[in-house]
Parts: sequence; C-alpha cells; structure tokens
Amino acid sequence: MLVLKDDLGHLSYDIAGDGPPVVLVHAGVADHRMWDAVVPALAERHTVIRYDLRGFGESAPPTGAFRETDDLSRLLDHLGHERVQLVGASWGGRVAVDFALTHPERVRRLAMLAAPWPRYAWSSEMIAYDEAETAALEAGDLDAAVQVNLDMWLRGPVREWDDVADGLSERLRGPLRTSLVNQALVGQHSQGPATGDLAAVSVPTLVGVGKLDVADFQDIARRYAAEIPGAALVEFAGAAHLIAMDAPAELTAALRPFLTESS
Repeated sequence: MLVLKDDLGHLSYDIAGDGPPVVLVHAGVADHRMWDAVVPALAERHTVIRYDLRGFGESAPPTGAFRETDDLSRLLDHLGHERVQLVGASWGGRVAVDFALTHPERVRRLAMLAAPWPRYAWSSEMIAYDEAETAALEAGDLDAAVQVNLDMWLRGPVREWDDVADGLSERLRGPLRTSLVNQALVGQHSQGPATGDLAAVSVPTLVGVGKLDVADFQDIARRYAAEIPGAALVEFAGAAHLIAMDAPAELTAALRPFLTESS
C-alpha cells in the first residue's frame, strides 16, 4: 500500500482503475480489504481509492487528537482530487456523511451502507453485544472479543454460521483483531461525528442496509433515507451488516449505475 505521513503517524491507501474518483471507507470492524470483491468492477470505470482509517489495517494508531473527516480531506488534497464520490460502510458510512456535511463542496455523490446514528437508543440486543465485547476485553480475552464481533457483524442475528459464505470469517478475523487492539486509543483521540443537519445534504444519496442485519440498523437506514432529501433506500436481502463482503455482486449492481448517473 501507499503511505501518507503526517504529524499523527500515517495513513495507508490503495488506488485502482481510472476515471472519476470514488473513495471507499471501511467499517469499524474491518479495513480496506473488506472491499476486495467490489473494487474490480468499480475500477473498470472509476479511480477507486481505499484507505485504512487511523488504527485500522496498515494505518498507524493516532498519537493525538484527530477527526476522520480531516484525514479524508488531507488524503484527497494529497491525491489532487477536489471532488469525489463517497461510499462508506458502517462507521465508514458515518465518516462519509460527516464529510458531506462538513465539506459539501467536495462530494458529488454519497452512498452509506449500514451507517450508525449518533446517540441512537440502542436495543437490548445491541446493549448485550456491547457488554459481551467489553467483558471479553476487560478479561484480556481478545479471541473471545473477536468472536463476539464476528457473530454480531458477519453472521448477524438471524443466521447460522453454515449460512455464511466460506472464508469470510477468516478474511475478517485479522482486521477485526487489529481494530480491537487499537480501539481504546482511537476512541480516546477521535473527536467524534459531526452534528450537522441531514437536510443540508444536497447530493444524490443511496442508503443501503442488509435485511439480515440487526433491526436497529434497518431502522436507522430508514431514518437516513427519510432525513436526507431525495435519498434512495436499497435493501440487500442476502446480507447482514457487512454488505460488501456478504453480497458484493448485488452491491456492485446497485453502485455502478448510481455512481455513473448524471448529477
């Protein structure tokens, strides 16, 4: 991967293809590799930029206060892109919409997949997941914390592991482990999400959610689709939380026409 160094460490990124730039922002339990099955088709028509958020994948953990939106802006400046199309998954979806709110002049189109909602009133299922992860980490059992997250975000609440495609859990296990190791440090230094009015998002927006995901995220997706003017809601019947890993062909089929439409 390529490296952009700065005062807080460095960001690692990858570029494929040629054409109008599209930036893919990964989930908070993954890294840039979660997009592996989507990139080849998108790169046929676009310059596809993937990067690891600070403390994820090959990007260094932060050494001081930072904002994810500032990091993305810095990366785009470094690459010479004034405006891009953004596709974000889970926490990366929230980074993408925050970037559209704080830097509206730099975004042409926005796709957000299973993004969280700030200060959402989480269900008992989500609270139980958080308590299980916290207990495992406090006990120093990183393997157990990884499994808690695999069960929640990859398998999802309604499937058995036999229903999940072979190899996905092993592909996610390493990136997930890195995210958990750096979780406390990232949380300490991250300045958090923006608080802008979603009605101010003025670019074409696609909101995606897996029908096998936690009910909270299905509700949140409907909220985003209702709050962002003109947003389109796309539901992926065969996907849980990580749509790009679960249903890459279906996601590509939704993204390609969306990203190539005239604004």
